[in-house]
Amino acid sequence: MKQVSMPEAAPETPRIETREEVMFFDTDCGGVVHNIAYLRMIETARTRLAAQLGMALREMAETQLFPVVVRTEIDYRKPAKLGDELCIRGRLEKVERVRFWCAFEVVRAADEQLLITCRQSLALVQMPQGRPMRLPEDWSQKYAHLI
Repeated sequence: MKQVSMPEAAPETPRIETREEVMFFDTDCGGVVHNIAYLRMIETARTRLAAQLGMALREMAETQLFPVVVRTEIDYRKPAKLGDELCIRGRLEKVERVRFWCAFEVVRAADEQLLITCRQSLALVQMPQGRPMRLPEDWSQKYAHLI
């Protein structure tokens, strides 16, 4: 899977673009992508976006501090089909004291057709206690335009 930064991104707003080819296991017998398959693709993009925000997988495993999805809003606009190449674009959308929002779009690469829009709210949770934590202090300065 190729990871590419989106060229139009403002440097102060973390963004990510990943690409996925629709595989047989992503589809139903009609060759249309299952709704849950889009969430798997968004999960991959969100994980890579989290790394840009200072939450790489290995660091999370060491610190036991994880970004946890607390809400997902998703609109299925048009279906993707078997063999389509999809671009999943994500960005940090909003920062609050204890949670943050990421926004995603899934588009078909061949024609830039918008297929899915999605927003997710996340909170940082310290494990194993399951205790919510405040976002890093420097986020209020780094991402002041997103507050």
